[in-house]
Amino acid sequence: MTDQSNDKPIKRPDWLKVRAPTSKSYHNIKEMLSGLNLVTVCQEAICPNIEECWSGGTATFMLMGDTCTRACRFCAVKTGNPKGVLDLEEPTKVGHAISKMNLDYVVLTSVDRDDLEDLGAGHFAKTIEVIKENNPKMIVEVLTPDFNAVPELVERIIQAGPDVFAHNIETTEALTPRVRDRRSQYRKSLRTLELAKIIKPSQYTKTSIMLGLNEKDEDIRQALKDLREVGCDVVTFGQYLAPTNRHKKYLPIVEYVHPDKFAQWKQVADEMGFLYCASGPLVRSSYRAGEFFMKGMIEKDKNKQIEKKSLSRPLYPTLDV
Repeated sequence: MTDQSNDKPIKRPDWLKVRAPTSKSYHNIKEMLSGLNLVTVCQEAICPNIEECWSGGTATFMLMGDTCTRACRFCAVKTGNPKGVLDLEEPTKVGHAISKMNLDYVVLTSVDRDDLEDLGAGHFAKTIEVIKENNPKMIVEVLTPDFNAVPELVERIIQAGPDVFAHNIETTEALTPRVRDRRSQYRKSLRTLELAKIIKPSQYTKTSIMLGLNEKDEDIRQALKDLREVGCDVVTFGQYLAPTNRHKKYLPIVEYVHPDKFAQWKQVADEMGFLYCASGPLVRSSYRAGEFFMKGMIEKDKNKQIEKKSLSRPLYPTLDV
């Protein structure tokens, strides 16, 4: 199914239709976030799953403002130069918001901040640390910029203790120059994911790929191979949906990919050895089903560590006489 004309776009298929959020819980959370001057990517990216996630104990916070220094053509976030402006109280505000939202799994992402000396890595890490200090049981996933694949900056994030480290390659290598900002390079993104594993081999890593931009099957397969080579554990596939008419002009939807095709890519990813793959038209990088799976894996790991520590203790401790 192809979007062949910008003047007369084809009708969205039934599998992409969702109801507008109406629940009281959704509106209460929206008002609370507005009062704290906090931004969630759920709102900024016009995510179709926002009510499901907010009602189910998951939310994605976007750190360091709502203005990105890069200009990827698929993205709804505005572009500009924040000129070093940063809300130093944001980590505390995010921690407060989380305590009011009854969350058990939080995702932190951010705009690109090429205007900052450390590209925002320190602020990002501080937010993770505040959340972990307030609630050590909270599962924290980070969806980070590439930090120009600088090892020290990626290490700063890993040292803060996220449970999942995510960075999106977004599309195939062939389409990257057309889809992403010129500074957001395919190989740089792979290197960022690789660095997370080098720094901490047990770190769960994750990425996401959009479909519907005229990507070739062989290029998707190659992207999956590249991801496995750098140790990426989790991959998600979702339908590209141009968020505004301006985006439809500069990066039009070429195809509405059928759910059966998404199912095929999940099978391919599973066969390649990915720990988990969420694949469907409405799947996004931060996706409730995927996070539920990761929560189970992380809790299982923690239980194993507790059991290992327990078994390492002597059965008959030596008594001091």
